[in-house]
Amino acid sequence: MIMTATSNYLTHAVAADRAHVWHHLSQHKPYENTDPRVFVEGKGLKLWDAKGNEYLDAVSGGVWTVNVGYGRESIANVVRDQLIKLNYYAGAAGNVPGAMFAERLIEKMPGLSRVYYSNSGSEANEKVYKMVRQIAHRHHGGKKWKILFRERDYHGTTIATLATSGQPQRADHYGPYPDGFVIVPHCLEYRKQWNVENYGERAADAIEDVILREGPESVGCLVLEPITAGGGVIVPPPGYWERVQDICRKYDILLHIDEVVCGLGRTGTWFGYQHYGIQPDFVTMAKGVASGYAAISCTVTTERVFDLFKDAPDDVMSYFRDISTFGGCTSGPAAALENMRIIEDENLLDNTVEMGERCLSNLRSLMEKHAVIGDVRGKGLFLGAELVSDRATKEPLGEKIVQAVVARCLSQGVIIGATNRSLHGLNNTLCLSPALIASADDIDRITSAIDSALAHVLS
Repeated sequence: MIMTATSNYLTHAVAADRAHVWHHLSQHKPYENTDPRVFVEGKGLKLWDAKGNEYLDAVSGGVWTVNVGYGRESIANVVRDQLIKLNYYAGAAGNVPGAMFAERLIEKMPGLSRVYYSNSGSEANEKVYKMVRQIAHRHHGGKKWKILFRERDYHGTTIATLATSGQPQRADHYGPYPDGFVIVPHCLEYRKQWNVENYGERAADAIEDVILREGPESVGCLVLEPITAGGGVIVPPPGYWERVQDICRKYDILLHIDEVVCGLGRTGTWFGYQHYGIQPDFVTMAKGVASGYAAISCTVTTERVFDLFKDAPDDVMSYFRDISTFGGCTSGPAAALENMRIIEDENLLDNTVEMGERCLSNLRSLMEKHAVIGDVRGKGLFLGAELVSDRATKEPLGEKIVQAVVARCLSQGVIIGATNRSLHGLNNTLCLSPALIASADDIDRITSAIDSALAHVLS
């Protein structure tokens, strides 16, 4: 690493951070005696902090975001050029990169046709909820207004998106929540609720049970992650998605797929839902859309949904009465276009499949060595290892011990993730999501660090 800032300047930056920055998801009392970690530079999968420590980032910026890695000059350059030409105009009008990225994106998403821009995954999901509610009022007499969501899934930090949080610890202390958001059972076969052979179909049928209980005439939408992310990296079992699609069509329920984590290559396809041959009505995305080089999120819909907002032009609510201030920024779609080009030109979808298989194989080998690993799962470079204190009973390993494993990996210069403070008693899954450019050496170093950490913490 070439440190371009002086040592005094970096020391000042750390002190300023400790004095004035309120970090996400952090208890700040420890900072009274120790310095916060302040990152200075990144290249590829590597990061350096203000003290000169080097890390291999196995979580793509901490939250599944930096899909094409750090230090991409070409993305920075296209953003710079675009900002000089035109940095912003509100989304009631168009701009060139917004139009061009929408076209390129839709090419990857057969059956969908319209892109609504905003600036975060939470906001993209909330746009869907508003669309569903407006459709209910415009076309169903206000009746099909309820939105179903799934245990262990996560959809954002606003009050409405927290109302659809299947992770209770994230939602604690922020209620009361608005009405009309209804939970359905999870589909994690490792912790299955029904002892049946066709578990995937049974888990989907449980959604139908909820629909019938609530009344099909009241349910407007079902929101699901294609593969559950922060709830434990849960890959739906065979038969699940096909049955979910059938249920939605049977009861005229709009299907919303939240691709905020899985989108733009993370699972080895452009979008996670494309592994399963389903046709959603809404797809939302953020994070990897521009790999963190600019803020952008997209709510993508079918033409059928779009047309529902085109009738009675003299009515004030005949169009989607919504705006996102920073949905008008041109830097997001400009960065997203270059991000997509990199993924294509460098064959990163193929690399994601290959390196994902290597990582999954390495984790399975660790299962033979460490009885504490109860299950490994995932697709592409989106993987989890669930830790248990007893394989027979599947008793979850305590969260403090799991976090000690994460900390031990960090001490080896490898940043991994884990479910934490999300699921009561079930914050026991290590999470891996390295950039799509990861090499075999990177994968082996990540899993080697986990191997060493487990041996040290559980010795």
